Amino acid sequence: MHIKDLFSLEGKVIVVTGGSGQYGQCLVEGLAEAGGTVITTSRNLESAEKTAGIFRQRGLEVHPMELDQGDTASVQGLKEALSKEFGGLHVLVNNAVSRPMKGYGAPISQFAASMHINATGMMDLVREMSDLIIRSGGGSVISISSMMGMKGPDLSNYEGTDMGDLPPDYFFHNAGLINLSRYLAKMHAGKNIRFNCISPGGLFNHQPRPFLDNYCKKVPLGRMANKDDIKGLAVLLASEAGAYINGENILMDGGLNA
Repeated sequence: MHIKDLFSLEGKVIVVTGGSGQYGQCLVEGLAEAGGTVITTSRNLESAEKTAGIFRQRGLEVHPMELDQGDTASVQGLKEALSKEFGGLHVLVNNAVSRPMKGYGAPISQFAASMHINATGMMDLVREMSDLIIRSGGGSVISISSMMGMKGPDLSNYEGTDMGDLPPDYFFHNAGLINLSRYLAKMHAGKNIRFNCISPGGLFNHQPRPFLDNYCKKVPLGRMANKDDIKGLAVLLASEAGAYINGENILMDGGLNA
Protein backbone atom coordinates (compact mmCIF):
# COMPACT_ATOMS: atom_id res chain seq x y z
CA MET A 1 0.00 0.00 0.00
CA HIS A 2 1.28 3.50 -0.84
CA ILE A 3 2.39 5.47 2.19
CA LYS A 4 -0.25 8.15 1.56
CA ASP A 5 -2.93 5.48 1.58
CA LEU A 6 -1.55 3.95 4.76
CA PHE A 7 -2.04 7.24 6.61
CA SER A 8 -5.35 8.15 4.98
CA LEU A 9 -8.52 8.16 7.11
CA GLU A 10 -10.89 8.53 4.16
CA GLY A 11 -14.11 6.65 4.83
CA LYS A 12 -13.39 6.31 8.56
CA VAL A 13 -15.93 7.43 11.17
CA ILE A 14 -14.08 8.77 14.20
CA VAL A 15 -15.32 9.94 17.61
CA VAL A 16 -13.18 12.30 19.68
CA THR A 17 -14.61 12.72 23.16
CA GLY A 18 -13.89 16.05 24.79
CA GLY A 19 -13.08 17.48 21.38
CA SER A 20 -13.41 21.09 22.52
CA GLY A 21 -10.52 20.87 24.99
CA GLN A 22 -6.91 21.81 24.37
CA TYR A 23 -5.73 18.44 23.12
CA GLY A 24 -9.23 17.63 21.92
CA GLN A 25 -9.18 20.32 19.26
CA CYS A 26 -5.72 19.24 18.10
CA LEU A 27 -6.97 15.66 17.74
CA VAL A 28 -10.14 16.65 15.90
CA GLU A 29 -8.13 18.80 13.51
CA GLY A 30 -5.48 16.20 12.70
CA LEU A 31 -7.89 13.33 12.18
CA ALA A 32 -10.16 15.44 9.96
CA GLU A 33 -7.17 16.74 7.96
CA ALA A 34 -6.28 13.10 7.28
CA GLY A 35 -9.69 12.64 5.67
CA GLY A 36 -11.72 11.23 8.52
CA THR A 37 -15.36 11.96 9.29
CA VAL A 38 -14.91 13.23 12.84
CA ILE A 39 -17.57 13.51 15.53
CA THR A 40 -16.59 15.80 18.39
CA THR A 41 -18.50 15.27 21.62
CA SER A 42 -19.15 17.32 24.73
CA ARG A 43 -21.59 17.35 27.63
CA ASN A 44 -22.44 20.81 26.32
CA LEU A 45 -23.76 20.43 22.77
CA GLU A 46 -23.24 24.13 22.13
CA SER A 47 -19.53 23.70 22.83
CA ALA A 48 -19.32 20.77 20.41
CA GLU A 49 -21.21 22.75 17.78
CA LYS A 50 -18.80 25.67 18.14
CA THR A 51 -15.79 23.39 17.73
CA ALA A 52 -17.30 21.64 14.72
CA GLY A 53 -18.12 25.00 13.15
CA ILE A 54 -14.51 26.17 13.37
CA PHE A 55 -13.29 23.19 11.36
CA ARG A 56 -16.20 23.03 8.94
CA GLN A 57 -15.34 26.57 7.87
CA ARG A 58 -12.07 25.06 6.63
CA GLY A 59 -13.88 22.37 4.66
CA LEU A 60 -13.21 19.58 7.16
CA GLU A 61 -15.93 17.05 7.92
CA VAL A 62 -16.56 17.53 11.63
CA HIS A 63 -19.91 16.93 13.33
CA PRO A 64 -21.05 17.74 16.88
CA MET A 65 -22.78 15.29 19.22
CA GLU A 66 -23.72 15.49 22.87
CA LEU A 67 -22.23 13.00 25.33
CA ASP A 68 -22.28 12.86 29.11
CA GLN A 69 -19.71 10.16 29.82
CA GLY A 70 -21.04 9.68 33.34
CA ASP A 71 -24.55 8.85 32.12
CA THR A 72 -25.13 5.35 30.73
CA ALA A 73 -28.22 6.50 28.82
CA SER A 74 -26.13 9.18 27.11
CA VAL A 75 -23.48 6.61 26.13
CA GLN A 76 -26.15 4.35 24.67
CA GLY A 77 -27.70 7.33 22.86
CA LEU A 78 -24.37 8.12 21.22
CA LYS A 79 -23.94 4.51 20.14
CA GLU A 80 -27.39 4.45 18.56
CA ALA A 81 -26.91 7.82 16.87
CA LEU A 82 -23.58 6.75 15.35
CA SER A 83 -25.17 3.62 13.94
CA LYS A 84 -28.15 5.50 12.54
CA GLU A 85 -26.43 8.62 11.19
CA PHE A 86 -23.00 7.31 10.17
CA GLY A 87 -23.49 3.57 9.78
CA GLY A 88 -21.07 2.62 12.53
CA LEU A 89 -17.72 3.60 14.02
CA HIS A 90 -14.08 2.88 13.19
CA VAL A 91 -12.04 4.91 15.67
CA LEU A 92 -12.63 6.14 19.21
CA VAL A 93 -10.28 8.72 20.69
CA ASN A 94 -10.93 8.40 24.41
CA ASN A 95 -9.96 11.90 25.48
CA ALA A 96 -12.71 13.37 27.70
CA VAL A 97 -12.00 13.86 31.40
CA SER A 98 -13.53 15.60 34.38
CA ARG A 99 -11.32 17.27 36.98
CA PRO A 100 -13.40 17.92 40.12
CA MET A 101 -10.46 17.31 42.47
CA LYS A 102 -8.22 20.35 42.91
CA GLY A 103 -5.50 19.05 45.24
CA TYR A 104 -4.32 16.35 47.63
CA GLY A 105 -6.51 17.52 50.51
CA ALA A 106 -9.71 17.93 48.51
CA PRO A 107 -12.87 16.24 49.89
CA ILE A 108 -12.92 12.52 49.18
CA SER A 109 -16.34 13.03 47.58
CA GLN A 110 -14.49 14.80 44.76
CA PHE A 111 -12.33 11.71 44.21
CA ALA A 112 -15.53 9.64 43.99
CA ALA A 113 -17.02 12.08 41.50
CA SER A 114 -13.87 11.86 39.40
CA MET A 115 -13.97 8.05 39.40
CA HIS A 116 -17.65 8.04 38.38
CA ILE A 117 -16.76 9.82 35.14
CA ASN A 118 -13.09 9.01 34.56
CA ALA A 119 -13.19 5.33 35.56
CA THR A 120 -16.73 3.91 35.58
CA GLY A 121 -18.09 6.20 32.87
CA MET A 122 -14.97 5.84 30.75
CA MET A 123 -15.16 2.04 30.95
CA ASP A 124 -18.81 2.14 29.96
CA LEU A 125 -17.99 4.32 26.97
CA VAL A 126 -14.98 2.31 25.80
CA ARG A 127 -16.83 -1.00 26.10
CA GLU A 128 -19.86 0.23 24.14
CA MET A 129 -17.83 2.00 21.45
CA SER A 130 -15.53 -1.02 21.11
CA ASP A 131 -18.55 -3.20 20.49
CA LEU A 132 -19.68 -0.81 17.76
CA ILE A 133 -16.21 -0.72 16.18
CA ILE A 134 -16.10 -4.53 16.09
CA ARG A 135 -19.56 -4.65 14.52
CA SER A 136 -18.41 -2.07 11.95
CA GLY A 137 -15.56 -4.30 10.78
CA GLY A 138 -12.80 -3.28 13.15
CA GLY A 139 -10.63 -0.30 13.94
CA SER A 140 -8.83 1.45 16.74
CA VAL A 141 -9.32 2.84 20.25
CA ILE A 142 -6.83 5.53 21.27
CA SER A 143 -6.81 6.63 24.90
CA ILE A 144 -5.16 9.90 25.85
CA SER A 145 -3.28 9.32 29.08
CA SER A 146 -0.30 11.31 30.40
CA MET A 147 3.32 10.85 31.33
CA MET A 148 1.95 11.40 34.86
CA GLY A 149 0.31 8.00 34.52
CA MET A 150 3.80 6.52 34.31
CA LYS A 151 5.68 8.33 37.07
CA GLY A 152 5.23 10.46 40.14
CA PRO A 153 5.34 14.26 39.93
CA ASP A 154 8.58 16.20 39.69
CA LEU A 155 7.72 18.86 42.26
CA SER A 156 10.76 20.93 41.37
CA ASN A 157 8.90 21.99 38.22
CA TYR A 158 6.53 24.02 40.39
CA GLU A 159 9.11 25.96 42.38
CA GLY A 160 8.31 29.66 42.28
CA THR A 161 4.63 29.04 41.44
CA ASP A 162 1.42 28.22 43.31
CA MET A 163 0.81 25.14 41.11
CA GLY A 164 2.28 22.38 43.30
CA ASP A 165 -0.84 20.96 44.99
CA LEU A 166 -1.50 18.19 42.47
CA PRO A 167 -4.74 16.14 42.50
CA PRO A 168 -4.22 12.40 43.06
CA ASP A 169 -7.10 11.35 40.82
CA TYR A 170 -5.15 12.61 37.78
CA PHE A 171 -2.31 10.18 38.42
CA PHE A 172 -4.66 7.32 39.35
CA HIS A 173 -6.84 7.75 36.27
CA ASN A 174 -4.01 8.07 33.74
CA ALA A 175 -2.11 5.06 35.09
CA GLY A 176 -5.29 2.99 34.88
CA LEU A 177 -5.87 3.97 31.25
CA ILE A 178 -2.51 2.55 30.24
CA ASN A 179 -3.04 -0.90 31.72
CA LEU A 180 -6.70 -0.99 30.71
CA SER A 181 -5.56 -0.63 27.09
CA ARG A 182 -3.27 -3.65 27.47
CA TYR A 183 -6.10 -5.62 29.05
CA LEU A 184 -8.52 -4.76 26.25
CA ALA A 185 -5.97 -5.60 23.55
CA LYS A 186 -5.76 -9.13 24.95
CA MET A 187 -9.49 -9.50 25.71
CA HIS A 188 -10.44 -8.55 22.14
CA ALA A 189 -7.77 -10.61 20.39
CA GLY A 190 -8.88 -11.80 16.97
CA LYS A 191 -11.60 -9.14 16.57
CA ASN A 192 -9.65 -6.70 14.36
CA ILE A 193 -9.59 -3.95 16.97
CA ARG A 194 -6.52 -2.28 18.49
CA PHE A 195 -6.15 -0.46 21.82
CA ASN A 196 -3.31 1.98 22.44
CA CYS A 197 -2.45 4.95 24.65
CA ILE A 198 -0.72 8.23 23.99
CA SER A 199 0.97 9.69 27.08
CA PRO A 200 1.86 13.32 26.39
CA GLY A 201 4.15 15.47 28.46
CA GLY A 202 3.14 19.04 29.21
CA LEU A 203 1.26 21.06 26.59
CA PHE A 204 2.16 24.73 26.39
CA ASN A 205 -0.73 26.84 27.68
CA HIS A 206 0.89 30.09 28.78
CA GLN A 207 1.89 28.65 32.15
CA PRO A 208 3.74 30.89 34.62
CA ARG A 209 7.29 31.74 33.55
CA PRO A 210 8.96 29.97 36.52
CA PHE A 211 7.18 26.74 35.61
CA LEU A 212 8.14 27.03 31.94
CA ASP A 213 11.77 27.68 32.83
CA ASN A 214 11.90 24.81 35.34
CA TYR A 215 10.23 22.37 32.95
CA CYS A 216 11.81 23.22 29.61
CA LYS A 217 15.40 23.12 30.83
CA LYS A 218 14.88 19.40 31.57
CA VAL A 219 13.49 18.58 28.11
CA PRO A 220 16.13 17.70 25.49
CA LEU A 221 14.04 19.47 22.85
CA GLY A 222 13.92 22.55 25.08
CA ARG A 223 10.19 23.16 24.98
CA MET A 224 6.76 21.92 25.96
CA ALA A 225 4.50 20.17 23.46
CA ASN A 226 2.70 22.35 20.94
CA LYS A 227 -0.69 21.81 19.35
CA ASP A 228 0.68 19.95 16.31
CA ASP A 229 2.80 17.42 18.17
CA ILE A 230 -0.01 14.97 18.96
CA LYS A 231 -1.71 15.09 15.56
CA GLY A 232 0.63 12.80 13.61
CA LEU A 233 0.74 10.24 16.39
CA ALA A 234 -3.06 10.10 16.56
CA VAL A 235 -3.31 9.64 12.78
CA LEU A 236 -0.69 6.86 12.94
CA LEU A 237 -2.66 4.93 15.56
CA ALA A 238 -6.00 5.52 13.83
CA SER A 239 -4.85 4.51 10.35
CA GLU A 240 -3.52 1.45 8.55
CA ALA A 241 -0.03 2.85 9.12
CA GLY A 242 -0.42 1.70 12.72
CA ALA A 243 -2.13 -1.60 11.92
CA TYR A 244 0.45 -3.67 13.85
CA ILE A 245 0.61 -1.45 16.93
CA ASN A 246 -1.58 -2.86 19.68
CA GLY A 247 -1.56 -2.73 23.47
CA GLU A 248 1.10 -0.01 23.54
CA ASN A 249 1.61 3.20 25.45
CA ILE A 250 3.55 5.82 23.49
CA LEU A 251 5.32 8.46 25.56
CA MET A 252 5.33 11.86 23.83
CA ASP A 253 7.44 14.11 26.06
CA GLY A 254 10.27 15.57 23.97
CA GLY A 255 12.77 13.28 25.65
CA LEU A 256 12.06 14.45 29.21
CA ASN A 257 12.03 10.90 30.55
CA ALA A 258 14.71 9.50 28.23
